[in-house]
Amino acid sequence: MTTTENTSALAYAHKLRTLYFVRFAFAIVWVGIMFATAAKATDPNALLTVLLIVYPAFDAGAVLWQLRADPDKQRPKVTEWISVAVSIAVAIALGISSSASIATALAVWGAWAIVAGVPQLITAIRNRRSGGQVAQMLSGGISVLAGASFLFQGIQGNGAMAGAAGYAALGAIFFLVSAIRLSVKLRKRSA
Repeated sequence: MTTTENTSALAYAHKLRTLYFVRFAFAIVWVGIMFATAAKATDPNALLTVLLIVYPAFDAGAVLWQLRADPDKQRPKVTEWISVAVSIAVAIALGISSSASIATALAVWGAWAIVAGVPQLITAIRNRRSGGQVAQMLSGGISVLAGASFLFQGIQGNGAMAGAAGYAALGAIFFLVSAIRLSVKLRKRSA
């Protein structure tokens, strides 16, 4: 790796760390509001709908930010662009489905978790040299499994959106772990 490539990779690692801390903070706030809202929600309501739209919209924005920050302009970024498109489509679908029923919204959330988990796993594997990606790999894999559970519950007409908040809380922890691991790696590089 040349000095320029090394400097570029180091800058990208700093940006990823910042992004992961921001994603952690956002998710924790969202989870708190979602738990308070979902615990009381037996029927669709406006706040629940807004929360369900905001989460995937924020996810799409975070992936766009990561795409913009990535110094490797030669690497194909198809999985990231798929993630952005899917998250935007899901934000719209959740806005519609959460007005119909909570079970329908849970099924849509589950489908999104499956479809978003696969690109997250692939992207984390590709970014492993930047550091802090093991938690993101686990997060992608767990997303697929949790999504299947949400989808099944929603199709059966069961479940509650509080499960989605628990899923997002676990994702927040994975982002925090990744940010901390990157911080340690960056501190070792600067020493």
